[in-house]
This record gives sequence, structure tokens and C-alpha cells, in this order.
Amino acid sequence: MGNLALDAPSKIPDGTPENMIALSSLAVFTRMLSSKCSSWSQKKGCITAIQSIRTVVQEMESQLGRGQPLSDADQELLDSISIDLLTDKEALVKNQMQAHVENGNITKMERETLLEQVSERIVKLEQELQTAKKEKKPKKADKLSGMLEKAQTRQTKIEDITPQPPHKLKKEAEIVKLRIEMAPLLKIESGAKGRLLTMKETKTLARKDEIMEEIQDLEYNSLEWFESDEAFEHRLESSRKSSSTLANQKAKKKTTKSSGNMVYKSNLTNWVTPNMMKKQPRKAAPAKKKLSGSGVFAAMMMDSDSDSD
Repeated sequence: MGNLALDAPSKIPDGTPENMIALSSLAVFTRMLSSKCSSWSQKKGCITAIQSIRTVVQEMESQLGRGQPLSDADQELLDSISIDLLTDKEALVKNQMQAHVENGNITKMERETLLEQVSERIVKLEQELQTAKKEKKPKKADKLSGMLEKAQTRQTKIEDITPQPPHKLKKEAEIVKLRIEMAPLLKIESGAKGRLLTMKETKTLARKDEIMEEIQDLEYNSLEWFESDEAFEHRLESSRKSSSTLANQKAKKKTTKSSGNMVYKSNLTNWVTPNMMKKQPRKAAPAKKKLSGSGVFAAMMMDSDSDSD
């Protein structure tokens, strides 16, 4: 029987965002950051993940320092992680977060978060400044005054930012196509209320349920790293509203060309919430569905040997 301690699973399991962040080259990490951490808040979550990875590494090194062996998985993990590279990744993320603010590329929720943070900092600095003045420490007071001025300038800058709408879903173009396809089906369903469906209508409307499942899968596969349910719900709501409008406009143009002035009127926004999606069993993806989620980043990881750090 093998040593259970040495056979224990890794502290940073394979396939998790943390594992991919820890083991990727800087070039691969940069691509992942762009694709899977699009917003300021997600990049903030990425910073937390990097700091957690660093803590795990320190714990493993301490364990070895006490003469306690690591599991095989953890020893392999420790040998593969570069603290210097983690520091470079953290600096890259922080620079991109700063760029979000400088360019005004933040949502309403993110703006509120930033204002709350800077307000708390201002209150703290003001208290420390008052204490320094009472204790007659002019050098410390001057330093705190400068820090307070910078914080107040940052507060003003954030207040002047016009919040941006949430970024689009990765699969939004495919979702719009499916909603265009579903528009006439919804019209058939609406027109059949109060009577029995014909055999042809029943067969035709079976496609509607398939489309809704496909849209659900595409929405779920648009979930990115370190994205909260609340943030994802806002993205879904924004996406459903904009893509439904676009789908109806395209369906209207298509119908006008083929059958006069017929206009489709439908409610295309009655979909499941992120929490409901998480609780439902995932259905097998269509045969022609593109590689998504962890598959994309598994492929990135395979390419990492050819990337320059």
C-alpha cells in the first residue's frame, strides 16, 4: 500500500483557474487574462488568486523546512512554480486594472466598488493625519497630506467616469442567430393558443426547445473566471436585451422581404438565471459546437512550451 500522504491530491488541483495561472508562461497567461478576465473586477479576483497561490507555495516550503515530505502532486507543483513569474503576472494584472480606470472602462457596479474603497481610504488617512498633527510629527503629517491629496484626486476621477455597460458574452453572435431562428417559432406558438397544434406545428415547435437549450449552453459557456453571480446576471440581462432587439430587427427585415409587412412580436428574454443553470445537469454539446471553457485553456497550456516568457 502506498503512502497516503504522498498520494494526496494537489493543493492547487489540475484544471482550476489557479492551477492554470500558477503553471502558465507569461505569454499564455496574458492571453488567458484577456479571454477569461475581461473586466476590472475579474482581474481583481485574479490578483486574489495569485496571492493565494503564493501563500500555498510558502506553506509547502515551510512544510519541507520542517522535514515533512510533500505529496507527489504537491512536490511536482512546487517544482513547476516560479515566484518571480508570479510577481510578473501580478504586476501585469495590476497595470491592466489601472488601465481600466484610466480609460473609464468600468461598469456601474465596479465604479461603486472603487468609490467605496477610495472613500474608506480617505477617512483613514484623515484620521491618521489628525493624529500625526496632535503628536507633532510634521514629517509624517506631510507624507500623509500627500497621500490624502492623491486619494482625493482619485476619488474625483472615479466620480467623473461614465459607467460602461457590461462586456458582451463570448458567444453572443451565435445566440443572436439562434434567436432569429426562434422568432417565427414563437409566432407559431403564440398563434396556436386555445387550440390543438397540428402535427406539422408540433414537429416544428420541437425545435424551439432545442434552441432554448442551445442558448442556455452558450450563455453558461460565456461565464468567465472570478465572475460573481451578480456580475454575470447583469451581463446576461444586458446581453438578452441587446441581442433580442437585434434578433427582432433582423427577423423583421427578413420577414418584410419575404411576406410583406408581417412583423414578429416576441419576448426573447425569458431565460434561466446563472444559479438555475448551475443546478441543472449540463446537456451534451452539439456535435459541431466549438471548443470552449477549460478546453480552450487546456490547448493554451499545451502551447505554452513554444511561448517565450
